[in-house]
Amino acid sequence: MKDTLQGMEPVIEAKGLGLTFQTNDGPVQALTGVNLSISKGEFVSFIGPSGCGKTTFLRAIAALEMPTEGELRVNGMSADEARRARAYGYVFQAAGLYPWRTIAGNVKLPLEIMGFSNTEQEVRVRKVLELVDLSGFGGKFPWQLSGGMQQRASIARALAFDADILLMDEPFGALDEIVRDRLNEELLKLWARTGKTIGFVTHSIPEAVYLSTRIVVMSPRPGRITDVIESPLPRERPLEIRDTPEFIAVAHRVREGLRAGHSYEV
Repeated sequence: MKDTLQGMEPVIEAKGLGLTFQTNDGPVQALTGVNLSISKGEFVSFIGPSGCGKTTFLRAIAALEMPTEGELRVNGMSADEARRARAYGYVFQAAGLYPWRTIAGNVKLPLEIMGFSNTEQEVRVRKVLELVDLSGFGGKFPWQLSGGMQQRASIARALAFDADILLMDEPFGALDEIVRDRLNEELLKLWARTGKTIGFVTHSIPEAVYLSTRIVVMSPRPGRITDVIESPLPRERPLEIRDTPEFIAVAHRVREGLRAGHSYEV
């Protein structure tokens, strides 16, 4: 679905996107023929086997990798222009917090780099820590927080400068199932409150189905999109929705798409 239906440009649009890495052992084709349009306010998950290029595609959106063919636009600009315009926040697999900085100090780091005033930094840090339910923990150091709390702090850091796009690369992959479920619920609430456009990489079928408005299924390398699944689920989703026939049907389609994708493997 495209925002052009509403007279607007898509937030993220890839056309014939390909990316080949040059290595000592020769070229490695990570992505090929990727076509995708993401509209404002969507929550789009990318799922596929290890090495399928889902993280590479997310990094290309963030201008951390440079495509070798095709076109990629972010907010109507090139990915590099969007990076310089600070169009997105990025959450990595590991929280990546500096141990010598407090949680508030970690969250305000991008604000310091961008030259926000001290007063504005304090206001924004307080706001995003409240948003991720970490009020009162700003003075703590990362080692004093659980893994789930550290990852929430990482999300707060990505939200601090209020970019419209949030890119998340398996942010909950290393957490246990109970903590992961809770953070999935909190992420949906955060998405509802902020209206951000979210691109989310995961290996988990239940996580992809639970969180997303659309699920992009990718094949083994070279990564290509084999299916794009529109979710019929309502935006408000208690965890119990995972036991409903609608949820199970979407999960089945994702699983079948992953199986079918292996027929492309070379």
